[in-house]
Amino acid sequence: MYDFAIIGGGIVGLSTGMALGRRYPNARILVLEKESQWAFHQTGNNSGVIHSGIYYKPGSFKAKFCRDGCRSMVEFCQEHSLPYEVCGKVIVATEEKELPLLENLYQRGLQNGIEVARMTAAEVKDVEPYVNCLAGVRVFSTGIADYKQVCTKYAELIRLQGGDLRLNTKVLKIVDTPQGKVLETNQGAFEAQFVINCAGLYSDRVAKMNGVNPQAKIVPFRGEYYELVPEKRYLVNTLIYPVPNPAFPFLGVHFTKMIDGSVHAGPNAVLSLKREGYKKTDFNLRDFVEVMTYPAFWKLASKYADEGIKEMVRSISKAVFVRSLQRLIPDVQMEDVIPTHAGVRAQALMDNGSLVDDFLIVKGDRSIHVCNAPSPAATSSIEIGKAIAAQVPAPTTHPIAISA
Repeated sequence: MYDFAIIGGGIVGLSTGMALGRRYPNARILVLEKESQWAFHQTGNNSGVIHSGIYYKPGSFKAKFCRDGCRSMVEFCQEHSLPYEVCGKVIVATEEKELPLLENLYQRGLQNGIEVARMTAAEVKDVEPYVNCLAGVRVFSTGIADYKQVCTKYAELIRLQGGDLRLNTKVLKIVDTPQGKVLETNQGAFEAQFVINCAGLYSDRVAKMNGVNPQAKIVPFRGEYYELVPEKRYLVNTLIYPVPNPAFPFLGVHFTKMIDGSVHAGPNAVLSLKREGYKKTDFNLRDFVEVMTYPAFWKLASKYADEGIKEMVRSISKAVFVRSLQRLIPDVQMEDVIPTHAGVRAQALMDNGSLVDDFLIVKGDRSIHVCNAPSPAATSSIEIGKAIAAQVPAPTTHPIAISA
């Protein structure tokens, strides 16, 4: 029997396994991942940004985990010689009506303990010569990393701690026993005293499989990106973001310098018709019907109809997408961008129609379920893992714990 079984081999599941191994060094830890490699879905398809935490409500899990996670992720990359760069970013206002929102972001950054600075349009030009704006805010601690490599290192450390890592292992059923849980999988059954659900896009279904109702459902949104052609990468030095709509959780089309030197532009956010639907043509009947018959989705859709239509038009039309990029960098032309890979965000939607804006961690009987961990989960992964490990009781066979 294992002391702890973790379902999901993305960055949150692996960071949790690493944190449990450090907190309970004698514990028997199992990590199950249904794919053939770690970080296959959300983690492996994100933008690689080490976020600062400027956007998040002061006092929220996101704000605290992201601010602390930004620091701990950089330290982790330094310690293990993983590629990273603290390049900073600029958030810019391109219209007069955005100036008060930009000031609100600046004040929020101060409240969250982040190093930020107001910028005039001329000062923005000093950092990003091709950006057109009225004013900006510079965020110094934002960086970039390769989260696939981070996950590979997390897995390596779990293995060195004695953990058991299983790829190609999909959990099909969870059965309660007097001693704990039995996880029935396509590779046989595994028994554990305590289960941690970090299944990302399927976290709500795994929770219900374990008899836990998170009172929320995962609604998948596909983020579609373009990439600047190599000869146009000079247009972007750092990361360039617009002022986001404060009522909408997606940050708008922006430019992201990647750790490999490429520059991605996007994303737009459209409803995915499959939980792992990375292509526009991907479709899964169960996933589609589940969203379409969920009353909360229609409440959300009616509330954000205008935004949703804009996102869909931008998804269909490259010309419209490029125009949104030109708001930030007018020199970008149609021929300067080419399609690149998409990602799917597992966004939890509450039964009342409200988006879950913070991390959602639900406790069950001898289980914990991470039911909403969108961006900045990768940045915050070390801190999230430690926080989850702190909520997990010591194994009865190994009661002595050490602090992380």
